[in-house]
Amino acid sequence: MIFFEEGNKAAIVSLQCISELIDSMFIRIGKLDRVLLLPPDFTRYHSYAGEITCMIYEKLKDCSHIEIMPAVGTHMPMTDEEISVMYPGIPQSHFLKHNWQKDVVVIGTISSQTTSELTNELMGWPINCEINRTLMQGNWNQIISIGQLVPHELIGIANHNKNILVGAGGRDIIGKTHFIGALYGTEKMMGHIKSPVRDVLNYMSNNFLYHLPISYIMTVRGTDDANQIVTRGIFAGDDKECFLTGAKFCQQVNISFLDKEYKKVVAFLDPDEFKTVWVGNKAMLRTRMCIADGGELIILCAGIQAFGENAFADSFIRKYGYRDTQSLIRIATDSGELMENLVPLSQMVISDTNNRFKVTYAAKKISRAEIESVFCNYADYDEVVKIYDPQSLKEGENIMSDGEEIFYVSKPALGLWAERNRFKQNEKFE
Repeated sequence: MIFFEEGNKAAIVSLQCISELIDSMFIRIGKLDRVLLLPPDFTRYHSYAGEITCMIYEKLKDCSHIEIMPAVGTHMPMTDEEISVMYPGIPQSHFLKHNWQKDVVVIGTISSQTTSELTNELMGWPINCEINRTLMQGNWNQIISIGQLVPHELIGIANHNKNILVGAGGRDIIGKTHFIGALYGTEKMMGHIKSPVRDVLNYMSNNFLYHLPISYIMTVRGTDDANQIVTRGIFAGDDKECFLTGAKFCQQVNISFLDKEYKKVVAFLDPDEFKTVWVGNKAMLRTRMCIADGGELIILCAGIQAFGENAFADSFIRKYGYRDTQSLIRIATDSGELMENLVPLSQMVISDTNNRFKVTYAAKKISRAEIESVFCNYADYDEVVKIYDPQSLKEGENIMSDGEEIFYVSKPALGLWAERNRFKQNEKFE
């Protein structure tokens, strides 16, 4: 059922309004003696999930046992400093860490035949439904997933049961669902409500998670006239209906349809938020459908200092590099090593530009030698910002002093920018 739905493209949902909506949700849920919160990690700092998590903690701390597990998936665990910044006022002792390779239990398996049916024969492998054992063993009255609905390159629109099954999932489910998304194609995937990956996760929810008391709180975030991030909508419920309602609103708020493509696109990554190419490539993924053939994307990425979100993934990217998809699949087929590690393989596949445009990383904390060793293009950040200064660029189209036309995006992880004709609805997955 839907607990609440609040959204208006022109409105800002206040913290007070959210507080009242959550109070009404708790009344409907009832007993809340033991509560597990699953918010996102620091890479989703602007999701407003931090503020909502703190709010729920304050409401329940005197009457409930509360534990909080950031749904990091394969990302780096949150540091104590990141927890203090994103979840101020909550003692560190309430936080648990999720290890996607060690902390999971298998609660069901999708057969190879079912996987094939769900993915239109993209993949015919069995998939283990693995989730962190804490969800199964905590005797929780309620498990509350908190996150943001936003266009996503490996599922269509992020959040809902992805936060459970991938954010708190294990190696098999994360690797294989990532690979399904990579095989399907990120440009067909992004911004669409229905996708083969979503169908797989929905099957798991219906067949393996039905007995767990899971509810979802999901924000939709946009920008105001001053380019400040605000909450445009918030949705909550205990089944897929809250996702379907919120995802439709997310499409209205977070997809920017453009009337033309651009030869030069510049994207800025907040150095406090983006530390790896793995996450930073959202700048390329979310803008690729507005980049013209033969064009260039410049990513201003002063904070990036590694490729993968963990040492394991980082080593694979450094070993094999960001090659074209055919080369990666050929290497994976020949060696077997990459096929056994589908998460880094998938991340490299979706980063393939198909030789359609150039990507240049304007970096400070990672060297030219490192960037070029993985077949990427490097530029010095300080030199690039002399020309493309994020302090002086406006959102969208800019005409530079020399007459050059560029398109600028300061918050690429917040949405999707696409020339209308490139955003094509797939016939099977609507």
